[in-house]
Amino acid sequence: MSVTGVQGEERNDYSKAESRHIRARSRRLLGSLLRPQQGKLWLTAAAVVVSSAAQVAGPVIIAYGIDQGIPALMEQDWMPAAFAGLAYLLTGLVGAFLISVYIRMSARISQAVLIDLRTRVFLHTQKLSLEFHESYTSGRIISRQTSDLDAIRELMDEGLTMLVRGLMYMVFTAIALLLLDWQSGLVLLVALIPLGILTRWFQVRSQALFRRSRVASAKLIVQFVETMTGIRAVQAFRKERRNEQEFGGLVEDYRDVNAKVLGLFAVFNPGLALIGNAAVAVTIVLGGFRVIDGTLGVGVLLAAVLFTKRFFDPMEDLAMFYNGYQSASSALEKISGVLEEEPSVPDPAKPVDLWNAEGRVRFDGVEFAYTQGRVILPRFDLDVPAGQTIALVGSTGAGKSTLAKLIARFYDPSEGVVSLDGVALSDLHPKDLRRAIVMVTQEAYLFSGSVADNIALGKPDASFDEIVRAAQAVGAHEFIEGLPNGYDTDVNKRGGRVSAGQRQLISFARAFLANPAVLILDEATSSLDIPSERLVQEGLTKLLADRTAVIIAHRLSTVAIADRVLVMEHGRIVEDGAPAELIGGTGRFAALHAAWRDSLV
Repeated sequence: MSVTGVQGEERNDYSKAESRHIRARSRRLLGSLLRPQQGKLWLTAAAVVVSSAAQVAGPVIIAYGIDQGIPALMEQDWMPAAFAGLAYLLTGLVGAFLISVYIRMSARISQAVLIDLRTRVFLHTQKLSLEFHESYTSGRIISRQTSDLDAIRELMDEGLTMLVRGLMYMVFTAIALLLLDWQSGLVLLVALIPLGILTRWFQVRSQALFRRSRVASAKLIVQFVETMTGIRAVQAFRKERRNEQEFGGLVEDYRDVNAKVLGLFAVFNPGLALIGNAAVAVTIVLGGFRVIDGTLGVGVLLAAVLFTKRFFDPMEDLAMFYNGYQSASSALEKISGVLEEEPSVPDPAKPVDLWNAEGRVRFDGVEFAYTQGRVILPRFDLDVPAGQTIALVGSTGAGKSTLAKLIARFYDPSEGVVSLDGVALSDLHPKDLRRAIVMVTQEAYLFSGSVADNIALGKPDASFDEIVRAAQAVGAHEFIEGLPNGYDTDVNKRGGRVSAGQRQLISFARAFLANPAVLILDEATSSLDIPSERLVQEGLTKLLADRTAVIIAHRLSTVAIADRVLVMEHGRIVEDGAPAELIGGTGRFAALHAAWRDSLV
């Protein structure tokens, strides 16, 4: 066998193994969701079984009423006919009542499962590390919470009860027909052969198409979400026409795959009707001859015809169930994949408490790579004493933000240890870590709600006076007071009612209210104009006096408040010293400062 052939077989084996793993993972998730509902599931199943049996009893009662009741009436005996009528009415009432019961029960089970699953996805994605969220697009996450959960909801709401009810009805119908008239039952069994072939044909072809349909639907959602999220960039770069073409192509793909799915039903449903009608016709013909011979009662023939016809009725519902099942199965696989993700920055097994952090940060033999083989920060050591303000300076891609993310423990180093007050960040209790270290990024995200609510995010139990003092400290109070409702102004999603610079000031107030031991500003003054930046620098000078601070800024004016400057190039610290000392030298920072000073002339 050729090497290519061997590699192809290995890929196929891997694909099969991966598929088995995905299916097993989905089954485990479904089992964990249904396990708390076991009692309700058994009650629902019992209601489905009894209601199906009550429905199947109808033709048998009709056969009895015709073959026994009518002759008895001719002899003035009304009891058999009355019994048949009352029995038919009673089975109908029981069936209707139990149908109502299992519809209600299945709805409760469905809602409980969906609440559990929706909550799991939300809570789990919150816990996942920054690495996951930087690689997994927001559109895909939204797709998991919307279209995928909707597919599971549709299956749980109607599909499962439809499946169980249909299967029970078909099994009871076949058994009843065989017991009532085995010869008519044989006709039905023979009809199962072409029915099985048709069903298998439908199953094989629809499985791939339903998966393609889910993928096409997810792509549509991702494209829409990303376009709306980045609408400013879309309009700024006149990308509407290109987006129209891309979205139009995705819509066409979605339409084509759904047209092929409908094409399958266009063959399956008529084929199903043809097989069912043929079975009924054969039953009528063969039964008719036996009625003439006197070996079969008219009532039994009618019941046999009803059983044969009704046997095929649930098949269309089962085909629709298969449609929903494929969509839900694909959705469950995607959701189980998200839930299987483990945080790349896990919580410590035995967390160490640090109630009052002083703010000393150390890097001991630290090396970091986002992906194996691509080292961003080569091995280095760094000691930042408590209360010191350091500025990270360097060109784009030098590793400044990566270093800051390691301090905030958004990532763990590939090698070495980052510690706070002598405690490794990987051992520090999460609540103490988040209380001690706060990072303000370039994108100042504001949540829906009031300005005061957004500032209080740093300290949920803060009083209004504390919120105001924090805003005053960073120079945000004046513009907040000028908003329509002051601190009660609703900023809307992403802070639509305030400018980019104002959002940044609010995020500063939020961070300062949290009162961390270590404050990281990752290009956090980039959205501020010169007057606003000066106001913030005044606030920073006062508020950073007693805490450790790491400032990343392209604006060298911000560096002036630092005690120490670290100049980075290609992940390495190439200069380290006080701002005045480095400015007076001949190194990289002196050149940067000279260029910045010349730009102001």
